[in-house]
Amino acid sequence: MGWVGELTDGRFTGPGIAVFVSGVASMGLEILAGRIVAPQFGSSIYTWGSIIGVFLAALSLGYHYGGKRAAERASRPRLARLLVWTAAYVAVVIFASDLLLSLGGSFPLPSRFASLPAITLLFGPPTYLLGFISPYAAQLSETEGVGEASGQVYAVGTIGSIIGAFGTTFLLIPSFSIEIIGFVFGALLVATAAGLVLTSTPREPVYSTVAVGVLLVAAVSSGAIGVSTGGQVVYQTQTPYQELEVTELGGTRTLYLDGQRHSAMDVDDPDRHVFRYTRYFHLPYLMAEDPDDIDRVLFVGGGGFSGPKRFVSEYDATVDVVEIDPTVVRVAKEYFAVEESDQLNIHTDDGRRFLRQTNRTYDLIVLDAYKKDKVPFQLTTVEFMQLTRDRLSEDGILMSNLISAPRGPASQFYRSEYRTVNEVYPQVYSFSTASGSTVVQNIELVATKDDERLSEANLRQRNAERDIGVDLTDEVDSYQDPPPTEDVPILRDDRAPIDSLLDPMVGQEYVVEQVPENRSAG
Repeated sequence: MGWVGELTDGRFTGPGIAVFVSGVASMGLEILAGRIVAPQFGSSIYTWGSIIGVFLAALSLGYHYGGKRAAERASRPRLARLLVWTAAYVAVVIFASDLLLSLGGSFPLPSRFASLPAITLLFGPPTYLLGFISPYAAQLSETEGVGEASGQVYAVGTIGSIIGAFGTTFLLIPSFSIEIIGFVFGALLVATAAGLVLTSTPREPVYSTVAVGVLLVAAVSSGAIGVSTGGQVVYQTQTPYQELEVTELGGTRTLYLDGQRHSAMDVDDPDRHVFRYTRYFHLPYLMAEDPDDIDRVLFVGGGGFSGPKRFVSEYDATVDVVEIDPTVVRVAKEYFAVEESDQLNIHTDDGRRFLRQTNRTYDLIVLDAYKKDKVPFQLTTVEFMQLTRDRLSEDGILMSNLISAPRGPASQFYRSEYRTVNEVYPQVYSFSTASGSTVVQNIELVATKDDERLSEANLRQRNAERDIGVDLTDEVDSYQDPPPTEDVPILRDDRAPIDSLLDPMVGQEYVVEQVPENRSAG
């Protein structure tokens, strides 16, 4: 029966379970690290590469030094101490993750390496300690032969890692907060340590195990109570896709996704535009030859549904919204006054898959599924833009809400996406939404199938003549000339270097301007 027999016949139960639990905890913490680090450093390939590298380096050091000391120091009480010390550091992570992230982020490193110090501070020490468990357990094994003992330890640890990976991904993160998940791992380590020392003679491991258990409870209790910079936390959860938080301050309710403001609602006037960039969603009603021809609209990305709600209240158009995260849909209904109706239809699906499978044709498609540091590349490529064109009516319009900068190093994503869209649509317009040409902000792209280009003067005239429910004078004034695109790539399914294009934005403030409450017409 191999390692299974060793676990069940009592000869290897204590150290074997310690190895199993260390595998669960190490892989679980590695996946959890992505959620803890993402709000400050993003979830790009550079962040995940740093997480994987730090965990592997820390485990390797632990294996190395644990192996050197195992012959002289391996014992059940010492295994228990290692588990307890690891749990204690997990409590520190629960209690002081924001402080450690800020401290780690203060190092003057290139943006793509910026997360390395913080990840090392947060997860290097506990992972290093977990690395000692396997060589100590192999030394304590009663199995004859180094090869057989090592093989059993590797098998047990790997099975634990598999369970930790699947359990954290499919059960813990969708169901609990970061603090609770950290507590689960810490409690598992403490319980395993307690099992190891119950029959041991030294009492010190018992006392330290109890003390760390109390520390974990205190950490999770204090960490679970939160007031964010956005106001009082109304609701908070981890979804399969992101960290979600709803806050309220001064009558404004805000949706945060992975620590970034995504949508906001005036509690007393739910359809009012709070963030200025959402007013730009009405620009297609100036671009269209006849705004009354916009009968069917699709939003790819829901969030707080600011655009869809206003469209439903303002226009005689059917609005479909496709949102990949079912928790976002639920929260929008519960906290952001979203109600499905004959005019508003919500679909929980990936935007590209929905467009590929639907047989509907739209007069306007709004892409609102991008974040500052997390962009689904499959929604940025030439192939996807061609799909949007195929699903638009003859005079249909595409609008894309990007986060980038109009000029400077942080403009690479905007300019690359402009070039990509322009490969499919003959006319592409862009509008900045905040002051400052190098500031990271929402940039609105509007693409049409028309051969003739509209000038800023044309749009001003249409804004004066048309009653579309929102006065877009200021928005038209932010009309941008076509940007230079020779130095940026066209994005394709087989090569879309999104992480490299987003990299210059790391560490820069994302500016979202708000609309004054007394502003008329929207």
